[in-house]
Amino acid sequence: MLPRLLALLLLAGCASAGPGLASTHAPAGNEPDAQEASCVAPGLWADADGKPVDGGALLRRAASAPAVLLGEQHDSPEHHRWQLHTLAAIHALNPKLAVGLEMLPRRVQPALDRWSAGVTDESRFLKESDWARLWGFDPQLYLPILHFARMNRLPLVALNVERSLVARTGKEGWSAIPAAEREGVGDPAPPPRDYLDRLSTIMAQHGSDTSEERFRRFVEAQSVWDRAMAERIAATHRETGRTVVAILGMGHVENRHGVPHQLAALGVPDSLALLPWDEDRPCDELNGRVADAVFGVEQFGGTSPSGPRLGIVVEMEEGGLRVQSVQQDGIGAAAGLAPGDLVTAAAGTPLRQATDLTEVLDRQAPGTWLPLTVLRDQDSRELVAKFPAR
Repeated sequence: MLPRLLALLLLAGCASAGPGLASTHAPAGNEPDAQEASCVAPGLWADADGKPVDGGALLRRAASAPAVLLGEQHDSPEHHRWQLHTLAAIHALNPKLAVGLEMLPRRVQPALDRWSAGVTDESRFLKESDWARLWGFDPQLYLPILHFARMNRLPLVALNVERSLVARTGKEGWSAIPAAEREGVGDPAPPPRDYLDRLSTIMAQHGSDTSEERFRRFVEAQSVWDRAMAERIAATHRETGRTVVAILGMGHVENRHGVPHQLAALGVPDSLALLPWDEDRPCDELNGRVADAVFGVEQFGGTSPSGPRLGIVVEMEEGGLRVQSVQQDGIGAAAGLAPGDLVTAAAGTPLRQATDLTEVLDRQAPGTWLPLTVLRDQDSRELVAKFPAR
């Protein structure tokens, strides 16, 4: 169960949505015409209490920091637009940057080097980096950031380790993994108490066995994941002198847990944690510590550049994709999908990984119907997802 939960956290951006879940938020301009009824007005920076801050001063602070962590919901187009514009603003003040990517493990660093140097084109880069299998989220969400780095010849840094190492930690425990098989990752710093509380809530929400031993291994796995990325960020800054702007899931950034906590343990206490703030996000989550600053982004009904989504969170499993949650007003809910369903095929195409479903969805035209083969309680049934006309 723990490896499955860890896979879910990866697919969910360590925050909320995953492949197939439609995003509905997008960034706004610099000066909104009117204050929206939201915690953070679209287009403005605020502190962790929601109070406006001077964006220019904040960006100057970012430009001089050793590391800037830009959180995201992985499938949100507007979060990636915000990341790109924030990266560009920091670059205007400090061109000596490196861009760190949670999306890829260390072993594909040569593919990133060739891309940044202008040696490979898009299709070659995506093939060499094994993007579809290793990450799975639509590359069109990330390519503007990758092109910015290439245009300015900024180093791109693979921050992650193999997903199997994190899953193995969750299954066996960190101490059971020989040093030679840890991909160079050191022992993580013990997580703070409130981070433990958050992880405990995540386990309980997904019906996991919350025994003390299972929870300990789950915490170790998450901490190894955070530590691995923090080590790469810290090493890159120390070896190059560059400010590392890291692109990673919100769950690794929020409340300065995760990666910021591990960076502090590595002697980098002054990283800057920045988050996009969706206009419908609850105001009580502005708790005074959620990030060093947040930027208001506007909801306008945009979707992934790849097209329609079912409105479900899934995780890979042998035989198909297991549905973990269903957006209440989404296409998947209308089709009858429910948490626990195993989606084995879409339009007759067997589903072995999340990208298989994404590719089928990308081919769906507005107004068409998509047959889904679902295994529920050992019974196979056919459901139909109906996509609205534009």
